[in-house]
Amino acid sequence: MSRLPVTTIALIAVCAGYLIAPMGLAAVNVAIPVLAEDLQASATKVSWLPTLYILANVAFMLPFGKLADNFGRKRIYALGLSLNALSAFMCAIGTNIDWILFWRFIQGAAGAMIFSTGVAIITSVTPSKKRGAALGFLAACVYIGLTLAPAVGGWLTELLGWRAVFYFQIPLVIALLIFMKYKLHGEWKNQHHSRFDWIGSAIFITFACTLVYGLSKLPSLLGIGLLASSLLSLAAFIVHQSRDKQPLIRVQMFRESRVFSLSLSTSFLMYGSNFAIIFLLSLYLQYIKGFGPAYAGQILLMQALCMAIMAPIAGKLADRFQPRIIATLGCAIVAVGFMFLIQIDTQTTAFYIGGSLGLVGLGFGLFSTPNNSAIMGAVKEQEVGVASASMNLSRTIGNLVGMSLVNLMMHYYIGDANFGPESNPALMSTISLALLMSLSFVILATVISAVRGKQ
Repeated sequence: MSRLPVTTIALIAVCAGYLIAPMGLAAVNVAIPVLAEDLQASATKVSWLPTLYILANVAFMLPFGKLADNFGRKRIYALGLSLNALSAFMCAIGTNIDWILFWRFIQGAAGAMIFSTGVAIITSVTPSKKRGAALGFLAACVYIGLTLAPAVGGWLTELLGWRAVFYFQIPLVIALLIFMKYKLHGEWKNQHHSRFDWIGSAIFITFACTLVYGLSKLPSLLGIGLLASSLLSLAAFIVHQSRDKQPLIRVQMFRESRVFSLSLSTSFLMYGSNFAIIFLLSLYLQYIKGFGPAYAGQILLMQALCMAIMAPIAGKLADRFQPRIIATLGCAIVAVGFMFLIQIDTQTTAFYIGGSLGLVGLGFGLFSTPNNSAIMGAVKEQEVGVASASMNLSRTIGNLVGMSLVNLMMHYYIGDANFGPESNPALMSTISLALLMSLSFVILATVISAVRGKQ
């Protein structure tokens, strides 16, 4: 192993982290009902388990990307892995829901350290002509982790209890840290430190907190007020960054590179279109079609499986052709998949849904890696940490906004009613509107991707 080039060793280290982190994140969701029953936790508090993770992820992504550029991308990545293992252990020994919520927030911050630096490390050590293939392997690892997570989480919870879902991450992370210590030599950072922008970080964290909490409280007046505060905080952040001599992120990056700004916009729209669909189709398959959880899971697996297969292929294509071309083709294929999905009704077959999801997965796998390659290739070498953080932010905020819009639709059509045969027509209306929204997002993303320009 010691004879392997540093590029290969770095790819192994980052791919392993990108497999462990999302698998640990998504596996926990399967254990939530058992956890809630064991700790006598209310539904309101339990609903914050995934939300707090996202909140910390959004709030700290950009600051940690900047710290990685200054103090070392491998160092921040390793610290993120260590903090992830610590927070998993603290969640596993928790005896009340408040304790677990606190450490779930810390785990989200650890995730921000991991995902804001992993792509930056690969970009730093990989020649530009091979960057797409490397990023394709990273994307495949994320998709594989998300694909395996429900099965792993369900198996561990059933055999060993919900605490095992947290415990199982720890030895994997320790093994990875040992591998990095003895095999991954060197560090990648800027030659000159720039002053860390504490004021900008505080404003950005305020923006993230009011955005996430505000979206969770819609359509109440509190939610609307918090979202207004979020927009004001974002405006203040942009003004501050444009005036600061050593900002957290140079807002000029968005004006300097049309490819960078439009690629981020495309990412936001694509992930906003996709995140809530699996959730809704899971409800459709179980409540409207009457399928069991295992069979429904097998149908939904088609999308992640096709994404995992296509992502490495798309990365290699992006090394040979303009990433814009490959990514735009991927967007168009996703749009076709959604055109099939908006036709579903109570009589639609499982084969039709699985095939449509497979088409969406193929398109998304074809889109994601070239789009990421375009983002990372459009910035200066000393700003790849911030670019990596921005890329992950566009994905996370897109997921958050898409899910929040679907929550609004469910509130409008279903309200506080329990799921059952009497609510199926309202659920079907929600799904139809959400799919139409997703198709609109993807069509807009396809246009933006096509006009972003050459890398």
